[in-house]
Amino acid sequence: MSGDNEIGASGAQSAHPPRKLHNLAFGIERIGLISLQAPLVSFLILVAMAIAAAFGVARIEVDDSLSQLFRSDTEEFRQFEEVTKRFPSSEFDVLIVVEGERLMARDTIEGLRDLVTDLQLIDGPRGIISMFSARTPPESGRIPGPLFPEHLPEGEEYDALIEDVLANEILRGKLLSEDGELSLVVLALEPAIVGTPQLNDVVAEIHETIAFNLGGTGVSAQLAGVPIMQLEIRNAVERDRLIYNAFGFAAGCLIAIIFFRRISFMIIAAAPPLIAILLALGALGWFGFQLNMFLNVMTPLIMVISFADSMQLTFAARDRLLAGEGKYEAFRNAVLVVGPACVLTHCTAGLSFIALQFSNSDLIRTFGEAGLTATIIALLGVLMLVPLLGVLLIRNEKSFAAKVRVSDTGVNLLRRFCGWIARMMVTRPGLYTLLSVLLVGGLTVIYATLEPRYRLADQVPDREQAVEASGRLDAKLTGANPIDILIEFPAATNLYDEATLDLIGAVHSVVEEQAGVGNVWSPETLRRWLREKMGITDIAVLKQYVDFLPEHLTRRFVSAEQDAVVVSGRIPDVDASELLPVIEELDVALNSVREAHPGFTISVTGLSAIAARNSASMIGKLNQALTVEIIFVSAFIGLAFRSFIVMLAAIMPGIFPVVMSGTVLWLMGEGLQFASVVALVVSFGLGLSATIHFLNRLRLEDHPDADPGIGVERATVLVGPALILTSVVLACGLAVTVLSDLPSLRLFGWLAAFAMIAALVADLLILRPTAMFLYRLARRRTSKPSPQAAE
Repeated sequence: MSGDNEIGASGAQSAHPPRKLHNLAFGIERIGLISLQAPLVSFLILVAMAIAAAFGVARIEVDDSLSQLFRSDTEEFRQFEEVTKRFPSSEFDVLIVVEGERLMARDTIEGLRDLVTDLQLIDGPRGIISMFSARTPPESGRIPGPLFPEHLPEGEEYDALIEDVLANEILRGKLLSEDGELSLVVLALEPAIVGTPQLNDVVAEIHETIAFNLGGTGVSAQLAGVPIMQLEIRNAVERDRLIYNAFGFAAGCLIAIIFFRRISFMIIAAAPPLIAILLALGALGWFGFQLNMFLNVMTPLIMVISFADSMQLTFAARDRLLAGEGKYEAFRNAVLVVGPACVLTHCTAGLSFIALQFSNSDLIRTFGEAGLTATIIALLGVLMLVPLLGVLLIRNEKSFAAKVRVSDTGVNLLRRFCGWIARMMVTRPGLYTLLSVLLVGGLTVIYATLEPRYRLADQVPDREQAVEASGRLDAKLTGANPIDILIEFPAATNLYDEATLDLIGAVHSVVEEQAGVGNVWSPETLRRWLREKMGITDIAVLKQYVDFLPEHLTRRFVSAEQDAVVVSGRIPDVDASELLPVIEELDVALNSVREAHPGFTISVTGLSAIAARNSASMIGKLNQALTVEIIFVSAFIGLAFRSFIVMLAAIMPGIFPVVMSGTVLWLMGEGLQFASVVALVVSFGLGLSATIHFLNRLRLEDHPDADPGIGVERATVLVGPALILTSVVLACGLAVTVLSDLPSLRLFGWLAAFAMIAALVADLLILRPTAMFLYRLARRRTSKPSPQAAE
């Protein structure tokens, strides 16, 4: 095959005659030769595709739903969605957390009441609940008046009023903290506004109204709730996309210009990955994918997938130009020699994304689908664009070769370093292989001890106000995250039957008594108030009060058809492992109520419940998918090379970055989160790029009549410089995600970046001696002289 006599570090041709080897990629790499045959036509097609992709990018929207991780085709999630439709409360609530030592001062109360009034005049809210919603007990059947009179009293009368407010059972611990220093105002927005760009304007107006009414009162006000979290996620995702695109462009150009010291080669190496990003994002836009916390890393991932191969192709063509070949011949041979490894690296990355299809989460499966799509586009882009740009941009090859031969200091230094590493690793391959086995085995044991972790706050920007405000609610009002108990009635059951109300009261009591759950609301709240404060037990009066309440308030607890009721509580945002026992204890405690009321369906639901129940199993299944992926990808590489030796050699370098990254998490006291598992799944496939390029070059450089150490050294010298520089740059490209406001994205970025560096270390220090040891072992046990024959 053309290109078997690859140019070595010294520029000399190999002394061995060419050998006929099977094609690793079944000729797929020859797609890259199309652009060499018709470069101008290919360029015009590229321009047209780039324009179409730009329109596709403009179509990409943001999925800011907090439930996206657990969205799945399961009965539990369908029930959660049904509850949010029938009882649309927390999904559309803006929680205004007002806090300060002067909260109950007369001027502050006046300002806070004015705020509540002005908020209702904003275009967007459909209702509001605050401590000013509380009523006094009714007298002589008259409509009850507000707890806070229109004209606030002064002096001792005001102090007496505040004592009544602090002792009010409906407000205390629900809308007002026990110490009277925190108040919760719940502003329900119109569902049509949440999820649209108009939400940004509404939130801005809320901030302005707060500043106008509470300025100078000495209290602070922060916003929390699902709409605020969604808005912060949306803004963070859009901001991150700009940062990552800009950084990816800058990083690619910088490393290429430093590496090749020519503008033309900078464009040849860096432009294909950047164009691949545009084409891939455009395709995702046309296919209807939405940006979310995982798809937002697609830009650096495409850069990672394609940049290493683009550099290898460009470097190989550069070596051939230095050896005196013309530009068409140089890029053709580069495609034929390096192209098969490029195809394999993209295939392993694609298999990594396919492994994500084992997840129950629609979000993670969608990420896998988008990643697979991007991988295919990146492969086609690199194979076709590197030779296309090469023949269009390179001029006067002989002059270029003459200048670079005498000024290639940086590359030669890297080659000498790679040669030194290779010679060190092949001196005692058996010992180094044994040490590698012990090291990887020990790290694997540590990795196996990692426990699943999940917190809602990790999905929300933690440098914004929503997380901080939710933390204050956790501290003062038992929590900001809702948990719902859905009670569905049998047919022909009346809400105001005494038996039905007794059932609601029993469920309310169970929820109220459950440790870890607080701020419980239901129709029982009003019934108790009438009974305990007024001595009223007449159900007709209760119905009258319910009918008197605004519809947006009653819909929080009673369905429009009055065939279902929700008992709602609040829980703090803690790790799912701490929350799950609370959910399970609550569900068990409700069994006695279920047994006493057959025919009624009582279910514990809500996003917090779904997260607590499903996060551990979903993370565990993803981790299992990683194990399957390691075995499957190693077998795939061995099959592609038609070598059992290659399969064995690829295992430890593939496992090392995964278990090493897991050990770092263990040392930090962290567990396995969704972001970390996905990072490891993807990093395994991406980290094998260096392994595949080395094994492909070793396959060409090793000869039956020579010591395998010679082939290992030559292969390392030829591919090592590009592998080192691209690994460092790609790790930096992933590490830029530490600038994100999203904790999950920061975790994904730094962990994937660390895994890339660990993969480079494994490639240099584990793969070399392992391959050397296995090749020598195979030759001792067979009479056939070459590794290829032994295979």
